[in-house]
Order: sequence, then C-alpha cells, then structure tokens
Amino acid sequence: MQQSNKYIIIFTLIMTIIVGGLLALANQLLKPAQIKSIELDTKRQILSAVMEVGKKDDVLGIYEKRIRSIVVDINGEEITTDEKGQPIEAEKIDVAKYFKVDYKKRLFPVFKYVNESNPDKVEAYILPVYGSGLWDRIWGFVALDEELKKIKGVSFGHKGETPGLGARITEKDIQQRYVGKDIYNSAGQFVSVEMQKGENGGGEASIQAYADKPNQVDGMSGATLTGRGVNDMLRKYLDYYQKYIKKNRK
Repeated sequence: MQQSNKYIIIFTLIMTIIVGGLLALANQLLKPAQIKSIELDTKRQILSAVMEVGKKDDVLGIYEKRIRSIVVDINGEEITTDEKGQPIEAEKIDVAKYFKVDYKKRLFPVFKYVNESNPDKVEAYILPVYGSGLWDRIWGFVALDEELKKIKGVSFGHKGETPGLGARITEKDIQQRYVGKDIYNSAGQFVSVEMQKGENGGGEASIQAYADKPNQVDGMSGATLTGRGVNDMLRKYLDYYQKYIKKNRK
C-alpha cells in the first residue's frame, strides 16, 4: 500500500533523530579512547626524535620518565598560565592551530629529554616544527643536543605527500641524514639545515655525500618541492626558538 507523503516525512524525521542520537552517543563513548590514541601517537613522535620506539614499548611510561616539558613565548620566556590564569601544558599546545597565528603571539612547547638516572641532566631539547609540503601539511619534532647547536635526531610526519617521493620524509633513511648536523654556520650565525636538490643513492652514500657540509643534507629524488617545504619549516621554527636557545645554551 502506498504511504502518504506525511507518513514518509515523519518516518524520515524519526529515523534521522534516532541515527543522529546513536552517532552522538557513539562519539561520546569513543572520545576518551580517541584522545588517548592521539596522546600516545604524539608522545611516540616526540620520543622518536631521540630514540627508537618499538610498537610494544611502554611509550607513556618512557615519556613520563624521560620528558620534562615547558612552554615559552617568542622571547624565550617560560609561560605557565594562560590569559585566564589556567595552567598551560606543553602536550596540549596545538601547534597546527597556532600555525595561522602571528608568530609573535604563539606559544612554543619545549620537551626536554632527561637522563634516565639523573632527571636534572638534559640530554636533548625536542622542538616541534610545522609547515606545508607539496600537497598538504607536514610536521615534525627536532631534537637538539645539550648544547643546543647540533641536531640529535628528527621525526617527520605528513598528511598527503606522494608515496615513494615526498612521503619518504617519514622514513628512517631520510631522517638519519640530519643527525649531527649543525644549525649554525662557522661564524656562529643561525642558518638551519637545508635539504638539497637531487639524491646520491640513499643510505650511507647520501650521508657521506654531505659529510663535510654541516648545514646540508642529501635530497629526495622527485620530491624537490616537499624538500623545500621541510627546509622552510625547519628554518622558520628553529628561528622562533632562537631567543630561548641563546638563553639556555651552555
């Protein structure tokens, strides 16, 4: 029997309300797990800049023991509370959100990687970086040594770079090239570290190709624009931290 238009409209409205309610309920039930997953992934990326983190490792436990975090402003001064007087946590600073804010008004997290047996001894300073690749956003964490001069390790991520090309920034082979590189030139001026155009074979060959160039690393074949995005990201964010670095350099 053919139903009236009124019946169809009422049935549709009821189903919409029921389905909407179920989706909202599911979202609320899954939200804690989603937050936990994001927290775990972020802390894994932070630690990955200075150490190998396996899938079975106790990431949260290691992070709790080895990381001490603070938040600073563009002048390198530590910020402990927001405008409302509420405590600020470095782990909750959304670097992506601040990306479109005037850099002079941004908040900058600093993650200190401390000695396992002596938490007063900082072994590395891990700084978040954020930028634009060829197709979409790219991000990462750069670990500087205790003297805040050389790169101790990096961890990069991306949203939509080309597989096998720009997406290689997440691979260990690419990230390993930055280890030991200096963010200052021989005159002590900040210059960052730049990925070059072209590639010299990958692996150890790529590292050796720029062994005598402390401010340069080998490039990625077919991913020049992504490389430029990484260069721009590192140069800008490491520059934002310069006042903090100068105040804390040994």
